Amino acid sequence: MRIHFLTALFLSVSTVLFAQKSYEVKSPDGKLDVRVQVGTDITYSLTHENNPVIKPSAISMKLGDGTVWGTAPKVISTQNNAINQTINSPFYKKKTVADQCNEMVLTFKGDFKIVFRAYNDGMAYRFVSLRKKDFTVTGEDATFNFDKDYKACVPYVKSKEKEVEKQFFNSFENTYANVSLSEMSNNRLAFTPLVVDLGNGTKVCLAESDLQGYPGMFLINKDKSTSLKGIFAPYPKTTVQGGYNSLQQIVTEPAPFIARCNGAKSFPWRIAIVTSQDKDLANNDMVYRLATPSKVQDISWIKPGKVAWDWWNNWGISNVDFEVGVNNQTYMAYIDFASRNHIDYVILDEGWAVNLKADLFQVVPEIDLEKLIAFGKSKNVGLILWAGYYAFERDMEKVCEHYSKMGIKGFKVDFMDRDDQQMVDFHCRAAAVAAKYKLLMDFHGTYKPTGLNRTYPNVINYEAVHGLEQMKWSDIRTDQVTYDVTMPFIRMVAGPVDYTQGAMTNGNKKTFAPINNAPMSQGTRCHQLAEYVVFESPLNMLCDSPTKYEKEQECTNFISAVPTVWDRTIALNGEVGQYITIARQKGDVWYVGSLTNWDERGLDIDLSFLGEGNFVAEIFKDGVNANRTASDYKRELITIPSNKKMSFKMAKGGGFAMRIYKK
Repeated sequence: MRIHFLTALFLSVSTVLFAQKSYEVKSPDGKLDVRVQVGTDITYSLTHENNPVIKPSAISMKLGDGTVWGTAPKVISTQNNAINQTINSPFYKKKTVADQCNEMVLTFKGDFKIVFRAYNDGMAYRFVSLRKKDFTVTGEDATFNFDKDYKACVPYVKSKEKEVEKQFFNSFENTYANVSLSEMSNNRLAFTPLVVDLGNGTKVCLAESDLQGYPGMFLINKDKSTSLKGIFAPYPKTTVQGGYNSLQQIVTEPAPFIARCNGAKSFPWRIAIVTSQDKDLANNDMVYRLATPSKVQDISWIKPGKVAWDWWNNWGISNVDFEVGVNNQTYMAYIDFASRNHIDYVILDEGWAVNLKADLFQVVPEIDLEKLIAFGKSKNVGLILWAGYYAFERDMEKVCEHYSKMGIKGFKVDFMDRDDQQMVDFHCRAAAVAAKYKLLMDFHGTYKPTGLNRTYPNVINYEAVHGLEQMKWSDIRTDQVTYDVTMPFIRMVAGPVDYTQGAMTNGNKKTFAPINNAPMSQGTRCHQLAEYVVFESPLNMLCDSPTKYEKEQECTNFISAVPTVWDRTIALNGEVGQYITIARQKGDVWYVGSLTNWDERGLDIDLSFLGEGNFVAEIFKDGVNANRTASDYKRELITIPSNKKMSFKMAKGGGFAMRIYKK
């Protein structure tokens, strides 16, 4: 009996062992190792220099017909590829992006495959459908298991709803919670990118790319473990017009699936970026390089640039002989200001279209758009229009055709506040239709970027950031300064940010107050100036009023001169939540920006990247009294030392910014 039992046990264990197959792909430098186990299910694991990053984690997709891609899987073919190419990136933080990795494609019985890629800076995988008929996806198992209870920097959604299912509707304007994995809330959604600190300087950033025809991925830890799982908004079965000024679509009933799919389809990339230095997160290209290449043939008309913005400063022009507000005289003053200061655009934010109508063809009588467009054209200033989501969606083709013919240069579309498949599809359609009519798209009130700015380069910016507008109303305890030195390592990994910086009224911890109609920033004046270099933003707002900017002309001159897209970017230093220094090059000119948290900080900067030659720098640095008066700064013109070494001191909540050019 005992012999028979042991024999049976041996055969059972042997069957499991022999049934499980292992596949491996390594990064080009050999430091990252992705291992895939295929047995009763499919798991992957990731190590960096033989140290665990993600321990074996199950992945699968559940389809509406009961099929599960990942249960009793059978590999029918494998393929290994080496990818080594250069991606042109004309409206990005660098003009080219290196795309070098090793790829492993596992094709499974059941009409699907999984593609794994190992880069020197991380890994990615995606499911691919080989089906010929339409199907639905009812769920996806995207798991990220960690071997220890590490600390994480978590962007929880801002929602008062206690039920997880109701939190999918949110503005994606987050701050960060620093908690261990097991301390994460089990009833609050978090969205990507999200960073886990593995210790010894190593961090992993979880993200996604190429989100098309599928809902975005949230993360949750429901069982207080050391594992994170993807969670996805269901497809909306029914929606009603409502929300802010009746400009939104509110989901009233979810469908029993998360996505409708048309036969053959590639699903979004699931990404784990691995860095041993925090600064490398601030200059990572993984999301951009994994996105679908540009679908826009002619990009010659796409013009990034600066924007004079009305809403944040409450149309705050003074010393004029007309009543300011949403009227032609006010916007002509903004256009004049933009023209004098070489600013490319003026935006007409909320108010130019009749309120509560969700109809972009109903313009308020105080606005004569044709006259404004003509005036702007005479001053070499283009106009961009704000649009509520539903007002734009309901008449998208007509709106784009009409306003493009009129001479409008783009739209800032706001209040989507969802990333279910229906809303993701809207973003793709809006990008395509806008490109057809040569219009820029600035997606505000939206989810984080996932590479659509590569696929449709006219998608020039995204919000999904706790931007400066929050300082108009946020609780005084809101720590925006620390957010400013956290977000570039996390949210900005996904892509550009419509943060809307440039405040000329600045406050420290004692003097800051949220005042809606007379807003200010937290931190110093130089903190604001440096954000134009540190933050990636191809369509970049000047949030304050023309009156204030022209009283602070040397700051305005610097802001207006900073490019918004770049030839080269270098992250010089940084620690998440502490400080950051970024150098960016456009043509023959370099810009350097640095931000600190509420700690005074001295930094040594190595400018050897400048190369040989003699250089001059225009420097804006915190004034001697910046800790007392946050707007205090000093501007200097200096010669860069021959050894290219410099030291700077930043005030509490401070920064410095400089423009460097050859003598």
